[in-house]
Amino acid sequence: MIRLAIKNIFHKPLTLALSVSLFALGAGLITVLLLLNKQLGDQFERNLAGIELVIGAKGSPLQMILCNMYHIDAPTGNISIGEVKPFLNPKHPLIRQAVPLSLGDNYKGYRIVGTTPGFLTLYTSTFQQGRIWQEDFEVVAGAGVADELGLKIGDTFFSVHGFADDDDMVHDYTPPFRIVGILEPNGSVLDQLLLCNSATVWKVHAHGDELETVEPPVLEATPQEYSEEQLLEWHAEAIDELVTKDNLDITSVLVKFRGRNYQTLNMMRNINEQTNLQAANPAIEINRLYLLLGVGIEALQALAILIMIVSGLSVFISMLNALKQRKYELALMRVMGASKAKLLILILLEGVLIAVVGYAAGALIGHTAVGVLSGFMQDAYKYALDPFVYLSQEFILLFACVGIGMLAALLPAIQAYKTDIASTLTQK
Repeated sequence: MIRLAIKNIFHKPLTLALSVSLFALGAGLITVLLLLNKQLGDQFERNLAGIELVIGAKGSPLQMILCNMYHIDAPTGNISIGEVKPFLNPKHPLIRQAVPLSLGDNYKGYRIVGTTPGFLTLYTSTFQQGRIWQEDFEVVAGAGVADELGLKIGDTFFSVHGFADDDDMVHDYTPPFRIVGILEPNGSVLDQLLLCNSATVWKVHAHGDELETVEPPVLEATPQEYSEEQLLEWHAEAIDELVTKDNLDITSVLVKFRGRNYQTLNMMRNINEQTNLQAANPAIEINRLYLLLGVGIEALQALAILIMIVSGLSVFISMLNALKQRKYELALMRVMGASKAKLLILILLEGVLIAVVGYAAGALIGHTAVGVLSGFMQDAYKYALDPFVYLSQEFILLFACVGIGMLAALLPAIQAYKTDIASTLTQK
């Protein structure tokens, strides 16, 4: 029966190509949306890292979140350490941890972030090779950066001003940055960053002043393990030194609260209304982003569903027309012993096979499209998508395609079931 059904649907290749193409287009578009929604959603959730507030310069709160947490936008500006010193106080009654960030440079398109060891605790990172930075111009590379650029322990480079890889903006008047550690991949934004201390970022932007080059220590690739307590202790020491430099600037402060109460809920509003700073809640801003994107995603989903319905109508019309030409063939099958049920199953099989082939082509198109998009995202934002992920929702999509194929073939199958042998053969 299956072999006969395959021969029947391939009997008219152009009609088959049209039906399969429509199925593939609808299924492919839905597959792309499912993969993008899942993987981007996971990236956004993973990179929240328990951060409940971001404090920075006035401007767009969404831009500030995208820049300082997802590193895919420009900063809203800089803020002085003197302005945020109260929030960096380790004895603050509401704030459990405050991590400063200093942005402004890149290497080969990957952002260099001046921060403290506490930044590593936000993402529970471990070392694949080497150690944490200890001196100025020492850098710890994320796994994605190291893999993409082929960085190794001891490699050196000069930073580039801004976030674009521009040879005319190289800071070659400073000592070179030196890789002292490479992190294990953990699927967070950390994979795409180059980390150093804040003092390094300040020295890089010393506007051409000559800086002393220190003889670098001998480095080992053997990974060193650090407990969270040790990293937080070093973080506290770095903060103690940082708050003595009131006149210097940083880009933002990432904040985690000790607990939730009305004071923490009001902190964002108080900062925005009573200071020259801006505070934003990452979860709120990302939800706003989802709302902005949601309209477009829903429109594309509706279009994909409409295409699949049209593909079902195409299958229905083609099979109905073919049935008129196959009445004599079906009557002969009855004479040769085929039951009415077999004819019904044969026509339904043809509809299902067209749907399955269309779904398979659509899944291939969808995953291939995600692979192409991943290349663009890697170049533009240093985020990668995995085209080889297969979601459980895709099984539901397969059953939906099969259901549409069966519905499209149902009426022709019923007509085949009702075929009258005598009158059909007499008409022939």
